[in-house]
Amino acid sequence: MSEDRYTVISADCHAGADLLDYKPYLAERHHDDFDVWAATYVNPHEDLLADSADRNWNSERRLAEMEADGIVAEVIFPNTIPPFFPSGSLMAPPPDAEDFRRRWAGLRAHNRWLADFCAAAPGRRAGVFQILLGDVEEAVKEIRWAASAGLRGGLMLPGTPPGSGLPELYSRTYDPIWAACAELGLPVNHHAGSASPPLGEEPAARAVFMVETTWFSHRALWHLVFGGAFRRHPDLRLVLTEQGSGWIPGVLDMLDYYHGRMVATAARSDTAEAKFGVGLAAGMGRPPSRVWRDNCYVGASFMRPHEVPLRDRIGVDKIMWGSDYPHDEGTHPYTREALRFSYAGVPRAEVAAMVGGNAARVYGFDLALLDPVAAKVGPTVAEIAEPLTEPPADATSPVFARGASVRVW
Repeated sequence: MSEDRYTVISADCHAGADLLDYKPYLAERHHDDFDVWAATYVNPHEDLLADSADRNWNSERRLAEMEADGIVAEVIFPNTIPPFFPSGSLMAPPPDAEDFRRRWAGLRAHNRWLADFCAAAPGRRAGVFQILLGDVEEAVKEIRWAASAGLRGGLMLPGTPPGSGLPELYSRTYDPIWAACAELGLPVNHHAGSASPPLGEEPAARAVFMVETTWFSHRALWHLVFGGAFRRHPDLRLVLTEQGSGWIPGVLDMLDYYHGRMVATAARSDTAEAKFGVGLAAGMGRPPSRVWRDNCYVGASFMRPHEVPLRDRIGVDKIMWGSDYPHDEGTHPYTREALRFSYAGVPRAEVAAMVGGNAARVYGFDLALLDPVAAKVGPTVAEIAEPLTEPPADATSPVFARGASVRVW
């Protein structure tokens, strides 16, 4: 943070190449298949067909728009369609055996494009690279390549939704992935929307998806906690992004309750609960709330006013604000207003941590590089301290929605 302005780092942005621009990043043996696939692919996402779609890959436009919005650095999750995927990689249905090899090639192409995109703005971007879970050995190879390529945003952890055919995330099958990320200091990121099962396209199905999608994303937390991943890999860090933050205190209380209850009954043979706790304490180690304090973070895109009073229970040092650029529901071009709406009245040091300091620590941003940029473009401390009485009339971000309440998940 500069003397009079905040250094704002968005812990949740999205980017990707234009469809045909992925081809040079594919191995040559895939070029013919790519030409066939690209010639028939119909993009289902309106925002990737609009005139504004180039914000995903136009480096100069992106830097200019984010600086105008007061943001000096970003963590970049995927957005556009990688080669050989039927839809965005976050929500694509599981591949069959024939598709698996080609999808790996597509994700590698995205990762290599992303490394170049981040290198185009040194110190300003932390790219989150992608893997598939169906081949752990290949995943570890890609993790090591990504680390060597400077993709310090870390791993994008796919979900294992019902019907995926994959082992659940609590399985020790994935220990080599956790070990590699812990060894290399790379965060494991789990983004909303990446773990929901397909529900269809009926109006009811879409409504059910909206209600349930964050719950399916939260599952990574209790799977890794109860599965003992953090006991076996104490340097592993998990970031839950774009899933809200108000649910965390209640869920941690619930997880602690079940942990305590199952551990307490494990030594007794006269209760029906006893079988549920056998081996749990030894396998997972510390209680869930302690694991959260030691190993976990939240990419709180975009923290809403009703969630801010819970910051002490969540952990001020755990919260990383995000703008969700370039999505329509993101805060651009009203990031300053969004920060005022949520953080007016919050102590300056706490705001500085949540809007930039924590992300710098988790993702390795150099504040000595970013603070001088923020001194020119960042929102002023006085500005963010001023309550916002009326949201911009044309703002599209839900951060400004009235009547929001803390969700149960």
